[in-house]
Formats: sequence, C-alpha cells, structure tokens
Amino acid sequence: MAFTILLSLAGCVLLFLGIWGVTITMPTKLLARNFPLDVQERLKPRLEEIDREPMTFKRVLGWVILVLFILGYLALFVVGGQDGVANGFSFSQFFLRFFVIGVAIKAFDIIALDYFLLTKTHFFQHYFPETEGCPGWKDFGYNRRQQLRQILMIPIGCTLMAWYFSRF
Repeated sequence: MAFTILLSLAGCVLLFLGIWGVTITMPTKLLARNFPLDVQERLKPRLEEIDREPMTFKRVLGWVILVLFILGYLALFVVGGQDGVANGFSFSQFFLRFFVIGVAIKAFDIIALDYFLLTKTHFFQHYFPETEGCPGWKDFGYNRRQQLRQILMIPIGCTLMAWYFSRF
C-alpha cells in the first residue's frame, strides 16, 4: 500500500508541474479550453496570436513539458503494474492500486487545483493578467461535466489496466 500511496503522490506532483509548465509556456490554444468561458473570451486575442507566431523556444519547451507530462502518467501506471506483477497481485489488487491512484489524483485535481489554485489564488492571473477580474476564476465547478466524465472513466480505466496486468 505504501508504494501505491507514493505513486499517488507522484501523480499529484506530476499534475501540478504539468499544469504549471504548460500555463507558463502555453504551447497551444487548445489548453485554454480548460478555463472558464469568460476567461477564454478574454484570452481570445492572445490565443489567436499563438497560431500565427513562429515556434519559439518557449512553445517548444511547452510541448516538451506536455509530452513529458503524458509519458510520466503512463510510466506511473506501468511502474505500478510491473510492481504488482513482481509481487503476484491478483486482479482485485491491481484494480485497487490503480483506483487509489486515480481517485487520489482526481481529488487533488478538484480540491487543490480547481478549488484552491483556481478560485483562491491569482495563479493563472499572474500568467494571464488580461483575465484579472473575470468572474470565472471564482466559479468553482465550472467544469463539472468534464470532471464527472473523468471520474466515470477512472473505474473503467482501472478495470482495463487490472485485466491487462493480471494476465502476467
């Protein structure tokens, strides 16, 4: 269980660093789709500029961070699966490990990022000063549908990963 908790904490750190990295570099305007609608509207001139500007070091760095973020998440679950194989985990043990990791990361996303970082600090406004004063920054739950979809995907993904790793 200690290794599962360690992987969960690593996933939370990875999520925060990924969010921070792509916020600073904003390699693609697609990332702004995760912001409240009024913030997206206020950012529209900057976002339209992103597609027209040449690929700068900052944007390349953003893409590298984004790719590393995705690979880090894959590695997190692969390492958890390989450790489970080495320790003779059953399907239910694999499922529990992946479920704990997934729920911990999602809880961190909702509580630490959506609630605290988004609504209680000026983290994003520091990087996007033109969005200062947007009511969306105070709207906890603006992305409720997206979060619910992700929450519903956790047990499905955990089942598939548990099935895959329990075959070894």
